[in-house]
Amino acid sequence: MRLRGVRGSRNIEDRRRSGRGGKAGIGGVGLLVVLAIGYFAGIDVTPLLQQTSQQSQAPRELSAEEERAAEFTSRVLATTEEVWGEIFPAQVGRAYNAPVLVLFSGATASPCGNASGATGPFYCPADRKAYLDTEFFATLSRQLGARGDFAAAYVIAHEVAHHVQNELGILGQVNERRQVVGETQANALTVRLELQADCLSGVWARSVDGLLEPGDLEEALNAARMIGDDHLQRRAGRVPQPHTFTHGTSEQRSRWFATGYQTGDLRSCDTFGAQRL
Repeated sequence: MRLRGVRGSRNIEDRRRSGRGGKAGIGGVGLLVVLAIGYFAGIDVTPLLQQTSQQSQAPRELSAEEERAAEFTSRVLATTEEVWGEIFPAQVGRAYNAPVLVLFSGATASPCGNASGATGPFYCPADRKAYLDTEFFATLSRQLGARGDFAAAYVIAHEVAHHVQNELGILGQVNERRQVVGETQANALTVRLELQADCLSGVWARSVDGLLEPGDLEEALNAARMIGDDHLQRRAGRVPQPHTFTHGTSEQRSRWFATGYQTGDLRSCDTFGAQRL
């Protein structure tokens, strides 16, 4: 992705120097914690968190790699601000209010609950902020097989897409419905929510097409496949259980991203009205 010359976002809250929690690796059943890529709104993810050591309060120095990751994140976030800032007036009829993205290292707190790097990126509608431990990019590439800078950009765009859903009132409606249905139905609603966020990520990708390099689109599609529920459950040594899915299959995630990319239209992302997911 060609980001040279792209401005950085001002909507970054950097908590990385305030201390560092213990590292939590991802492997075996613990690999499923990456399902937290996405909607995180009052949902208890405690069973998914691997044990971490007590967070240190001592300030820390950031490595050059961490600084590069933060700069990359800031520039990608800026592209989402520009894209949705144009799409909302044109397709929604009103202005877009951009989210703040919190960079943290090891562990942090949010109104949606405490989190560690093991949970993966998430969006909290309670404070309208997205949360990201940039070391997740390494996990994405080395452990999940989703390599490339545009795979990382897709992750950022996906979290911003949840903010777009919040701006549209969709997150609140889905969360209300989830509270009054059974677990299987609640999971099915969350799948539709996540697939819509993948589609909205595709809409963003189409709008930044001029910044893409050869192979970038395939990197995003591959990332969507690598974090599909069925793929992650197989990697964890489990037989896929569709009634437990919360994000959709690899095929669904990549297909809905492609749908958004091909159309560039919010209306094409109506996963709640779609008969075929």
